[in-house]
Amino acid sequence: MFVDIHTHNSFTTDVPAVRNLTFQEAEILFSSNEKGLFSVGIHPWHADLFSATLFAKLKHWTKSKRLVAIGECGLDKHCNIPLDVQQYAFEQQIALSEQTEKPLIIHCVGCFNELFEIKKKINPRQLWIIHGFRAKPQLAMQALKAGCALSFGEHFNEESVRLTPLEKLYVETDESQTPISEIYRHIAQIKSTDPDFLIAGEHFFSAVSTL
Repeated sequence: MFVDIHTHNSFTTDVPAVRNLTFQEAEILFSSNEKGLFSVGIHPWHADLFSATLFAKLKHWTKSKRLVAIGECGLDKHCNIPLDVQQYAFEQQIALSEQTEKPLIIHCVGCFNELFEIKKKINPRQLWIIHGFRAKPQLAMQALKAGCALSFGEHFNEESVRLTPLEKLYVETDESQTPISEIYRHIAQIKSTDPDFLIAGEHFFSAVSTL
């Protein structure tokens, strides 16, 4: 079963997709009976908007089986939000991930050392998926050694894909219009396997079966 682990696209596809919602979209969706798989989080670009009220809404939505992951959240050295502000919002969401036993979809740009330090300090039990991974194989190895999974989209470093174990490899469209099946085929070709043998999304099969 193909699973699009992270997408901002709202169009209907023939595969299960974890659609990332803004807080405005989540307000509407979780007040409705719309089916699907969703993720919601406080993006590092908006970490300065973090508040007890906002976090309470996120915590409330995690009670829904439709919310299968928290994020995207994380750290970004290239945005204008102070890193300590980003880290506070990120660590609050890590704690929520642990409490609710829901994985994290992580946005990380230029802050991998900080990310790995936080992971080592907290030693989380839940799955961490670094989405949209495009970095070189040396960084991929570090991320995998730290216990992170990697999600690859339309653009990626082929060597990083090649060295990522299937059980740590996920596939996404993010904002791309390229069909997820095409991205699976490309990755499967690099991994010298059949697309059906890519088990990306395995952790979400139980959620898929209940919706």
